[in-house]
Amino acid sequence: MDKQQLAAQIWKAANKMRGSLDANDYKDLILGLMFYKFLSGREVEFFLKNEIPVERLEYEITSEKPRRVAMAQASLGYFIEYSDLFSTWEKRLPDLQPSWITEAALAFDAQVNPQYRSIFHEIFTPLASAVPKLGTDSTAQAKKLRELIRIVREIPTDGRQGYDVLGYVYEYLISNFAANAGKSAGEFYTPHQVALVMAEIVGHHLKDRRDIQVYDPTSGSASLLLNIGDAISRRSGNPDSIQYYAQELKKAAYALTRMNLVMRGIRPANIITREGDSLGADWPMIDPFTGVYQTLLVDAVVSNPPYSAEWERPKLGADPRFAYGLAPEKTADYAFLLHELYHLKSDGILAIVLPHGVLFRGGEEEAIRTQLIDRNHIETIIGLPANIFYGTGIATIVMILKKERGSDDSILFIDASRGFEKAGKQNELRDRDVRKIVDTAIERRTEDKYSRLVSRAEIRENGYNLNIPRYVDSSDPAETWDIYATMFGGIPQEEIDTLATYWDALPGLREHIFDSTTETHTHVQDRIKAGNSLADSVHQHPSVAAFEASFTSAFTGWPQSLKTRLIYHLADVEMTTIEAELRTELFQRLAHVPIIDDYSVYQIFANHWKETGRDLEVLKGQGWDQVRRVEPHYVIKKVKGVDKEVQEGYFGTVLPFELVQQELLAEDFSELEALHTRLAQAEERVSELFDSLTEEQRGSGENSVTNAAGDTFNATNVKNRLDSLMKDITSPEIDVLEEYLNAHGAARKSLVTLHPEVNWGAMTAGKSGTYTTTTVRTYIDQLKRATDFEDDALEPVLIEALDLLDEVKTAKKDIKTREAKIHLDTKRIIENLDDDAARGLLAVKWVDRLLDDINTVPHHTIENLIEAVSELDAKYDTTLSDIGHRAQTAQQNLSRMMGQLTGPERDMEGIAELAKILGGQQ
Repeated sequence: MDKQQLAAQIWKAANKMRGSLDANDYKDLILGLMFYKFLSGREVEFFLKNEIPVERLEYEITSEKPRRVAMAQASLGYFIEYSDLFSTWEKRLPDLQPSWITEAALAFDAQVNPQYRSIFHEIFTPLASAVPKLGTDSTAQAKKLRELIRIVREIPTDGRQGYDVLGYVYEYLISNFAANAGKSAGEFYTPHQVALVMAEIVGHHLKDRRDIQVYDPTSGSASLLLNIGDAISRRSGNPDSIQYYAQELKKAAYALTRMNLVMRGIRPANIITREGDSLGADWPMIDPFTGVYQTLLVDAVVSNPPYSAEWERPKLGADPRFAYGLAPEKTADYAFLLHELYHLKSDGILAIVLPHGVLFRGGEEEAIRTQLIDRNHIETIIGLPANIFYGTGIATIVMILKKERGSDDSILFIDASRGFEKAGKQNELRDRDVRKIVDTAIERRTEDKYSRLVSRAEIRENGYNLNIPRYVDSSDPAETWDIYATMFGGIPQEEIDTLATYWDALPGLREHIFDSTTETHTHVQDRIKAGNSLADSVHQHPSVAAFEASFTSAFTGWPQSLKTRLIYHLADVEMTTIEAELRTELFQRLAHVPIIDDYSVYQIFANHWKETGRDLEVLKGQGWDQVRRVEPHYVIKKVKGVDKEVQEGYFGTVLPFELVQQELLAEDFSELEALHTRLAQAEERVSELFDSLTEEQRGSGENSVTNAAGDTFNATNVKNRLDSLMKDITSPEIDVLEEYLNAHGAARKSLVTLHPEVNWGAMTAGKSGTYTTTTVRTYIDQLKRATDFEDDALEPVLIEALDLLDEVKTAKKDIKTREAKIHLDTKRIIENLDDDAARGLLAVKWVDRLLDDINTVPHHTIENLIEAVSELDAKYDTTLSDIGHRAQTAQQNLSRMMGQLTGPERDMEGIAELAKILGGQQ
């Protein structure tokens, strides 16, 4: 199950629970049941591997078999009775009672191996506490529980999904219920993209180490720890080399920490957790053999502590963690930082999320900040966008610190506050933003308007103020206006110089576009302006062609390389490293291409990789035959007023139906697309016609041409109104045809002979040589419609609207029939694909479409230059001098016309004086 399918399952359960629970209780139920299912499944798998037949499990997994209990406790750390297994609940679902869940939670605690008590103790307390909130009595509670278990049983919890399932569900729930859950639900959650920034920086620092300890003193959902673990594992290839230390104050979050770590397949021996206040009670590390206290020192500390929380300060000098000073009672930010720095090894790294205020606040915080700077602990400060964390919109930073930094005493400031996209109510870092932050931090590079290495001496000169805008100005340059150009025209050379990056990369283009009028000012060449051909002149210039060729050349051979590695050698793809390998190749290929924003190209790659990576996980985890798998598509629809899940077609597990249709059913797909296009055009024209009518023309009552809502046409009403309007239209030809309708037999044939002026050939006669009543009436209607109506007549509008409404109706019916056929044809094709055809489709999906999008970048880059030049040209196109001359001429003309006026003597004296003023006379 990929993330989209998982999200759909979770939302389905949310809809079922809507109105029954608040967000926190729903979250506790879903996550608790997921984790319980995971532990149950792992126990069953353990006993099956230990040669207990599936039909004997009911008799062997019982507390009456002490040996079995001991086996599970020794290997798994816990034991669950067969009757309490999640799979048993599934089998007995119609009889399920709420007491089963609450009693199972208590029984679980009693059967935990004491050695792993810190991991499992009371881990299901939040789940048990949420069950009674499902309804007012056990019957109502049981009904809701059965619905939840039906949902949860479809959610994968086997740890083979290639992503943090529990963490993703938690993130999904928090993001979708943030408005209801408020700060209390989101304060211990670090958005994935922020966690990824921290993890990549920390993972790079630890890349060459074997045994690694990481610690989060405010662990929350454990998302930071898990991201750090993933980053380290990708580099070392050994996830078992990492020990995770986690401490959390809140009971529900502490349970989530442990669930998430266990579900990610981390060995219990590598999980060391503690429920408690990290500031109030330091981590106890007492040697189990000697009883001697040892300070916990780790390779990395990561945290997102509660911002500006209150804390109980110890006496000054009483706690070695706070040797650099005590944070204020009302703002514990630096207390968390010092606690974490204290537990860092001399060569370790610390990444912490903090509110922006820690950079410049005075008093006790300033004293601590001064110590941190003077002792050279702060390495990097990253300013994040506002409104990026759930529950708070304040600006935040990530601070990277080390105990020992060697000879480097500079601090790297990164202002990443402007790099984000809107995601609902939140701001969210894009893949390109994450990558740029990480690369800049690792390479410690300076980039105008983005980052800067600042010496300790300069920071001291600024009074130890670390406020990012003091060192990096990321604001847009202020708009300036050149006085000479404003008065007389031309473009200042200085403003053209701001596009120097383009001119350096595209030699000769500047001279091709501009005339060098003076040393200080110029203008777009007359031949370009006269022909309005700036875009053509730029795109056709040899330097632009050379630039586009260099971009194309940079990717020579890459498409085939990607197809070979990802498709033909799919079995050899290492999922933990493949994205990083391809990303590195991408940047290497772009290294010598000028102008291009490398990270905009990377974003294209990242967008495609979301789907490609997901496909690879499916094919590698579930087998190649998944490429031919088609699944039912279910949607929630109202059926007799009740929300029900109904099937609505199919979808390809790996291969999208649309892709297969475009590639293997091209003719049918094109015809269907053309029908959709024509339908959209017809509907748009109908809307235009309706909007063109006045209220009077739209009519009312029996004369109305609108639907009940009054917002568009009703076909029947239009026809009735049109018939009424054209009822009295006649002509000699129409008169004969009306007479024909009233005649019979030989009389009809006689009329045809007697009236050759009628265009009888416009109708199709029957075998007897006569015309049916329907045929004649249709022709009469055509003749009436061909009347030369007046320009503002209603009839032509209604005639066109009626034709279009008929076309829309026919098109919709045709589209529905064609879509049903092509849909089933696609299903059949996917299910019967041979391997070569499947590989060809994957090549289009994974590679060809990626390169198609990447190849649009040079054109967009040049378009940005054209837009910038156009704006400069327009800026000074109309001068104040021109405006002044036109105004003066207008005044003089008005003065002259006023001199021609006649009227009462006193009025004329006033007009004469005004004319003098307008004419420039004193």
